[in-house]
Amino acid sequence: MPTVAPLDLEGHCIAAVWLGDIPHFALADGAVHRLDNGHKSAQVHDGLLCAVPALDGRTLLTGGEDGRACAVTADGGVTELAAIGRKWVTAIAAGPRDAVAFASGRTAYVLLPGGEVKEIAHPRSVEGLAFAPKGMRLAVARYNGATLHFPAAAGKPAELEWAGAHTAVTFSPDGNFLVTAMQENALHGWKLADGKHMRMAGYPAKVKSLSWSAKGRWLASSGAPAAIVWPFQTKDGPIGKAPAELGTRGDSMVTCVAFHPAEEILAIGYADGMVLAARVADAKEVLLRRPGKGAVTAMDWDGEGRRIAFGTESGDCGVIDVAG
Repeated sequence: MPTVAPLDLEGHCIAAVWLGDIPHFALADGAVHRLDNGHKSAQVHDGLLCAVPALDGRTLLTGGEDGRACAVTADGGVTELAAIGRKWVTAIAAGPRDAVAFASGRTAYVLLPGGEVKEIAHPRSVEGLAFAPKGMRLAVARYNGATLHFPAAAGKPAELEWAGAHTAVTFSPDGNFLVTAMQENALHGWKLADGKHMRMAGYPAKVKSLSWSAKGRWLASSGAPAAIVWPFQTKDGPIGKAPAELGTRGDSMVTCVAFHPAEEILAIGYADGMVLAARVADAKEVLLRRPGKGAVTAMDWDGEGRRIAFGTESGDCGVIDVAG
């Protein structure tokens, strides 16, 4: 039976991640809490807006209302990566060879491996950022589509157009597809080889959480009373195919999804704080956490796939030991 070790904090949890074996919880007030032989915390920002782990899993990259991008280590050490004055850092992404991208207003900033900072201006605000799995290629979600840059080179960016506001972006693990979440209740995707469009619509709410399965065969999403899981096994991805639905409930929306690091098992968090695990192959479900105080906003499996760190909009955080 799964067991839950609770950590009662105050405020909206932006990210719950593992740095090595230590769970970290980044809150909107700018504090990053960790469970490391007891509860410890570091005040990183005056208001935190975004946080993602670095690709090596050793640091947490954060952006705040104080115009700073920072890196937090597992022992609570804080390094300022960049400061851009009185502007909000609204999105951040981890890249290869310790590259970091972050956004403020209409500008994407890229800290390249050699230490150079590249500023890339856009006509409209930069909403989401993602690095490709191979090479130094950056995707920017924007109004009416996405833009692909090679920030270390001088070439012209590639523009992927689709009408509407695009608020988040992700590459498939094989680098063949790009998917955005939209302000309207939909996802949109492009097959990068030929620019073919993938329309993934029909959600009753906005999609705020996306997660790829370990081998990239599935893309899970929130925004419905079930986790909507799109198939990406073939060269055309989900074009012409219906998604799977996991963890369907009649009384609560899915607000967060996180795939297991090795198996095709999905952790599903709901608006009432419940967490389920569901297997893609047969839709078998296991209850991991009963409903709590607020919607689940962040989840992350540890490297072994045995524990899940989670956080909610009300600061109701903790660690689920799936094996008990």
